[in-house]
Amino acid sequence: MSRIGKKPVAIPGGVTAQIDNGVLSVKGPKGTLTMGLSNLVTTSVEGETIAVQPIGNSKTSRSHWGLQRTLVSNLIEGVVNGFTKVLEIKGVGYRAASQGKTLKLQLGYSHDVDIDVPEGIEVKTPDNTTVEISGIDKQKVGQLAAEIRRWRKPEPYKGKGIRYRGEFVFRKEGKKK
Repeated sequence: MSRIGKKPVAIPGGVTAQIDNGVLSVKGPKGTLTMGLSNLVTTSVEGETIAVQPIGNSKTSRSHWGLQRTLVSNLIEGVVNGFTKVLEIKGVGYRAASQGKTLKLQLGYSHDVDIDVPEGIEVKTPDNTTVEISGIDKQKVGQLAAEIRRWRKPEPYKGKGIRYRGEFVFRKEGKKK
């Protein structure tokens, strides 16, 4: 039994949800999100909650049960509050600046790295070593943060690179003489 899947997802005030042809649409104060539903689980809107139940007792349908419930919960959370990821840039000469729909990074390469920001995502740079990525789709926010971080992952000797806020980077000692 899925502990996560058993819990119904509450629909807060100001949010509407409906299911049409295997597609769940959630509309809230921040926007509208849609998601295709798995055919291994049944999803139903019951009053002020969304319930997810597995079809049958197979391992794959039970594994999709908790996943589907979490994805529905992320849709509700996104249209109500949105999601934010904060990246910190450490290193001498490493900088970031947002220019419209483009994020310009200086990461020690011979050229600047320009990253196009997808539709529905907002990128802010409060200072030149912090990048805030926000939007209503959790997957898009996380994907863009991972693509930015991939340009310079934190290295273990000096700790230089791009890291998530609050991420711990294990530092190595180096050679002993």
